[in-house]
Amino acid sequence: MDFVVIIPARMESTRLPGKPLLDIHGKPMVVRTALQAHKSNATRVIIATDSNDVLKIAHSFNIEAVLTSRNHTSGTDRIAEAARSLNLDVDRIVVNVQGDEPLIQPQIINKVANKLSNSPACVMSTCASIISRDEQLHNPNVVKVVCNYKDEALYFSRASIPFSRDGNHIQAMHHIGIYAFRNSFLQSFSQLPTGQLESIESLEQLRALENGFAIAVERLNHDILGGVDTQQDLERVRSYWSHGL
Repeated sequence: MDFVVIIPARMESTRLPGKPLLDIHGKPMVVRTALQAHKSNATRVIIATDSNDVLKIAHSFNIEAVLTSRNHTSGTDRIAEAARSLNLDVDRIVVNVQGDEPLIQPQIINKVANKLSNSPACVMSTCASIISRDEQLHNPNVVKVVCNYKDEALYFSRASIPFSRDGNHIQAMHHIGIYAFRNSFLQSFSQLPTGQLESIESLEQLRALENGFAIAVERLNHDILGGVDTQQDLERVRSYWSHGL
């Protein structure tokens, strides 16, 4: 299967300014992410950025990169522009790996791409892992997903779903923010109207569901190491690398 990874990287993070270039054990964060993605089966790994500084750093590490508009409101819009500038085929699978995921496991990238390739009724795919701690279930920063019997997403929420009225046990799933798109849908996604549920939950993937498109979900049987949103996350990731990840 032929797929590419595009990594959106913008410099204007509100919580961690200049986040793509923050040092992690001798290399900038976005470079660490790209090097992890290169360990997957992707035929190309490209950084899509709004910053000349990120562009130059990427090229200094021999990583392919393209400059995109500063006006994008989401990483999805940024990778869509990058895919156009790269003249990717409409049927090519494009995997969006966030630039703040320096611990991303290459096999997860492969699994998400394979899931979409093997799900012809779906226009995009993502993945989820089992929630094992109660504090995760009730944390609004941990996005949850419920699926049908075909492992297609029914709903994503920051709330603790599913809710068990009678106390019956069911494994809740933590949605992991990595996506694979067929390029044809990627190009049309930003043209879809923003949905009410998307606005309320502040979850972009709900736009696809609200407009009647199916999202395939790859179920993982293990925890993930997580990305970098805060200074605490950054120190955790630096600790992993210092111990020889």
